Amino acid sequence: GQRLSLATAGLLSAFAGCDSGFGQATAQHLDAMGFRVFASVLDPQGPGAQELRRSCSPSLTLLQMDLTKPEDIQHVLQHIQAHTNSTGLWGLVNNAGFNDTIADAELSPLGKFRTCMEVNFFGSLELTKGLLPLLRSAGGRIVTVSSPAGDLPFPCLAAYGTSKAALSLLMDTFRSELQPWGVKVSLILPGYYKTGTTCNPAFWNLQKQRLVASLPQELLQAYGEDYVEEINRQFIQFMKVAAEDLSAVVNSITDGLLAANPAVRYYPGQGLGLMYFIHRYLPYFAQDLFLKGFFINPKLPRALRREHHNDAKAA
Repeated sequence: GQRLSLATAGLLSAFAGCDSGFGQATAQHLDAMGFRVFASVLDPQGPGAQELRRSCSPSLTLLQMDLTKPEDIQHVLQHIQAHTNSTGLWGLVNNAGFNDTIADAELSPLGKFRTCMEVNFFGSLELTKGLLPLLRSAGGRIVTVSSPAGDLPFPCLAAYGTSKAALSLLMDTFRSELQPWGVKVSLILPGYYKTGTTCNPAFWNLQKQRLVASLPQELLQAYGEDYVEEINRQFIQFMKVAAEDLSAVVNSITDGLLAANPAVRYYPGQGLGLMYFIHRYLPYFAQDLFLKGFFINPKLPRALRREHHNDAKAA
């Protein structure tokens, strides 16, 4: 779409989640375009923050923010309010995302669901609500990175997927409610990319060990440790082939902020067209088969393998 020709020098954009991946790459891109960028990071001393200091102009402001801590969010809101003028804030990019569990919903501890909701949903909700007065006065933009896992039932991604489903619906609601104010809201639903911890096998192996150690004996017997091992192995394999070039996502976020008529949904990445086509037009069993083939196809749980074995013997 055609872009607004904006005198970007005075425009302000706030970013959540710039330690690595999409947030970091987009903050660098917008800083280079002349935006005044407020970038929030989880760890101000971490490599991501250091890289932003090194590569960006002095006008980029780094703010420490853990989305599970309301006091951090309040501090960021106060800083941005103090450093914006009557023209308000042009854009907010909700990018912070969290997931550390790859397992069936039954095997995923309740606390993991809560943490995903805290960061991916409630954190973004609180930040967006807090910045809305500034965004409304600018007639600005909200761009939120969600996930296809919030639209489709990916195997072993329930904790993450349900939080992204809530986030996507929230942003769709904001989109319709904020129309009278001239605020435009876009969702980014990226394919699979190498970002942050997602491509670190050591991290996932540690998470797998913790998960197995936390499982009640009954569940461990029903599913088997090798079941969890196999899911983890397939996920690590899947992430090895994830895309490394983040430019399609950065371009989508930038378009959401700057295009005269931004799309409601952007789908950067390979294979998403086919995935959504299957989701919309084919029966459920075809969708389930596709997602298992594309992502993770768990082996049979241990208890069912025993039954199969016994059935075969009886036959």
